[in-house]
Order: sequence, then structure tokens, then C-alpha cells
Amino acid sequence: MPSPVIIGVVVVYLLFLLVIGVWGGRESHDVEGYYAAGKKLPSWVLAFSSNATGESAWLLLGLTGIGYALGMHALWVVLGEVLGVALAWAFVARPFKAFTDRYGSITVPDYLEDRFRDKTHSFRIVGAVIVLSMVAFYVGAQLTATGKAFDSFLGTGYGVGVGLGLAVVLFYTVVGGFKAVAYSDFAQGVLMFGCLLVLPFVGIGAVGGWGALVDGLRAAEPLAVFEGLQASGSDLLRLGGGLGFTPLGIASAAGFVGVGLAFLGAPQLLARFLAARDQREIRKAGPIAVGCIIVFDMGAVFTGMAARVLYPALADPETALPAMAAGLLPDLFTGLVLVVVLAAIMSTADSLLILASSAAVRDIYQKIFRPDARQRALSVLGKAVTVVLGVTGLLLALTAERAIFWFVLFAWSGLAAAFAPVVLCSLFWARTTRAGALAGMIAGFLVTMLWVVLFKEGFYDLYEMLPGFAAGFAVTIGVSLFTQPPPGAAEELAAIREEIR
Repeated sequence: MPSPVIIGVVVVYLLFLLVIGVWGGRESHDVEGYYAAGKKLPSWVLAFSSNATGESAWLLLGLTGIGYALGMHALWVVLGEVLGVALAWAFVARPFKAFTDRYGSITVPDYLEDRFRDKTHSFRIVGAVIVLSMVAFYVGAQLTATGKAFDSFLGTGYGVGVGLGLAVVLFYTVVGGFKAVAYSDFAQGVLMFGCLLVLPFVGIGAVGGWGALVDGLRAAEPLAVFEGLQASGSDLLRLGGGLGFTPLGIASAAGFVGVGLAFLGAPQLLARFLAARDQREIRKAGPIAVGCIIVFDMGAVFTGMAARVLYPALADPETALPAMAAGLLPDLFTGLVLVVVLAAIMSTADSLLILASSAAVRDIYQKIFRPDARQRALSVLGKAVTVVLGVTGLLLALTAERAIFWFVLFAWSGLAAAFAPVVLCSLFWARTTRAGALAGMIAGFLVTMLWVVLFKEGFYDLYEMLPGFAAGFAVTIGVSLFTQPPPGAAEELAAIREEIR
């Protein structure tokens, strides 16, 4: 039976989210308010909410599980994510904000349609298909993590945990819109930061210090293979893991670094840049975001490594963090750790639901079929679509395989490979054309999917983000070289560069 203290902490947290939903609801009665928070977000909300959204359940459950199973090899993920976040804030955020303000864009397809003078709505249709298909998997993965978290900490059973998590996320997302999402993600990001700053030190202290951790890892027994990979003993202390610098080891390290590529243009993260108050807030947010991601990722990996010594026989490595919290911390702090796990889950699920709802309502219904629709009616429709999408994720979570780390990375790569190469070309290469950008979106997405189904196993399990990105860039550039860019594109790009200088 779970402690009343733990239950109390969780109840207070869930009530806090409901209050944020009601507070944010005051500005969710039109399209810009519901999907972009009125473009008024300050730097501290931008930084923490973008990282909380990008990390999701895979940080606290998935990445700690990789740290538990593979040790130092998981640090390649840290390198990739730190580079991705730093480059995104340094080079992508400001020009993207400038372009979207110039066009009055509320979604990424809004921006692409105006940037390439698309009168056929092709970017909206293709973008909606990609977003809706990937978000279904992504939300399913977050709800899977909700079920694991509630069951691990409170013994609710997997299905009950999934349903409870979805009910809370749907309430504050539907009622409060993007403002509630962004501010709740900020609060959740702060909780994640505090947990991952403290918990590794608690775990290493419980082992007996750094030297004892190293000795314990060196003596660790092999696990059952975790998603095709494993490491034990001294391999846990090597960056190459148990694979060394073999083709499989290099492919694994490259894939882990490639996780960070999505920060350069995944649409749920671009939405933060778009919703910033102004360029000054973006400049202030960048260093905060980089510091935050370092603590997030390093904390998760070393928490997993400490758990490998403390709890060497876990049946599921993705329960390493809950096991450590329950075994080492008093009830109050165990409850706070559960809240942090839920925060990681909800901070991504809410953003994905808003993203998918905007694709259906703003990009398809309003812009293609009903441009004269009333703002309040569109807001109500957006909320209804959000509920439908949440229920779809629930069905996936209850029926699909429950490996959070790889399930999330599949959807993460599909969204990023479709949008990031095209957005990057549009921001930095005036020669990019409508035909090139549209072909690049389709190619990046399809290659990512086909790689998983047909080729991944034969190429050392190379992570699908890498071939997806390569295809997106190659096709965008190749087709653009044989087609005409929109008139005035070079002058417009020069003006944007001058504006943000």
C-alpha cells in the first residue's frame, strides 16, 4: 500500500496542473491564443518548457534505463543533445522568430506556406499527415510511461495509471491551450532539473562514493540484452560500451549523437521560438536552455549507472529511477520524484496534443475549408480534436509494446527528419524552392519510416534519424537546384539577417 504522504504529494501536483489550466483558459478563446499563447512567452518559460517538451518520459525512464544497461556509452546521447540545443538557440530560433512574426504564422506549415508562396496548401496537407501519424505514436509512448510510473510508485496497475495521466493532461491542455502548456512545462522543467541535479549524488553516495561506483560497475554481471545492446563489467566504464569501435559500436554512438538533431527543427520545439515575446527573450533563453539540458542528461545517465550497482537485477531497466527513489528516499521525496516523472511525461504529451490539434484545425480545417470560421468556434473545435487525439494515444498505450526509449525515438525522428532539414534550408539558403522543400519533407519522413522497416537491421541498427536527415537535405537541395525559388527570396532572407543582427 503506497504511503499517504506520496499520494498527497501527487494529488497536490495534479491539482496545481488543473489550476494552471483554468488560468491559461482566459486566453484560449481564439486560434493564436490557443495554439501560440498570444506570442508572449518570456525567456525562462521558453528555455525550460522547450527542454521539458524535448526530453519527455524517455529522459527519466528511458535514458536512465540506457545508463543502467550501457553505462558510459549513454554519454553519446548527452553530447548529441547538448550540441543540438546549443545550435538551435544560437542559429535557428532568432531567424525563425523573425520570419514567423513577419508572416503572422501560428504553426510551422503556416510559415512554410508563406515562405514558399504556396497557393496549393501542399505544405499543410503533407505536414498534417506527418504530424498526426507521428504524434499518435509519441503520445502513446508518453502514456505508456505514465502507466509504468504510477504502477511502479503507487501500485495502481498499468491501465489505471495510463487513464489517470491522460485525464489530467487533457484537462489542462483542452481548457488552457498553449499558454497553460508552456507554463506547466516550465514548472515541470524546474522539477526535472532539481531531481536530476540531486538524485545522482544521492545514488552515488548510497553506493559509497565514486570509487565504489566504479568498482561496482566493473564487477557488474551481464543483463539480458536491452533493445539489442548490452554491457557489463569494465564495458560499462567505456564510451564504446561492450561494442568498442566496431561498425556496430560506431553506428550505435552515431545514432545516440543523432538524437540531438531533432532540436534543430522538430515542430513541437519550433513552436516555442514562434511563441516568444520578442528577440530579446530568445537571446536570454539560449544559455538557460543549454545549462538545463546538461543537467538533465548527465543526471539521468549517472542515476542509471548508480542504480545498476544498487539494484543489479531489475527486470526492466526503465524502472531504474523509480526503484532508486523508492529505495533511498523518504516518502515525501519519493512522492516528489514521482511528480518529476509525471512532469517529464506530461510536458511532452501536452505539447504534442496541441501540435496535432493545430495541424488538424488550423492547417486543414481553417486554412483550406473554412477561412471564414469564427475564432471561438475554431477554439472549441481545437479542444475537441485534442480530446480525440488523446484517446487515440490511450488506445496505443494499452495495446502496443512498452519500450519507451525506442518508441519515443521512432516518433521523434519521424517528425524531425520531415521538418528540420526543410526549415534549416529555408532559413539559410535563399535558393530553396517550394518543390524542393515539399519533396524534402516527404523524403525525410519516408526514408525514416522505411529505414526502420526495411534497412535498419542490416546496417548495424543505425538510428533512423541519420538517414532521414540525410535524405531530407539531399532531396531538398537536389530538387531546388532544378526549380525556381520564390521571387524576392534572397532579398527577404537578407532583410531577416539584418533585422536580427
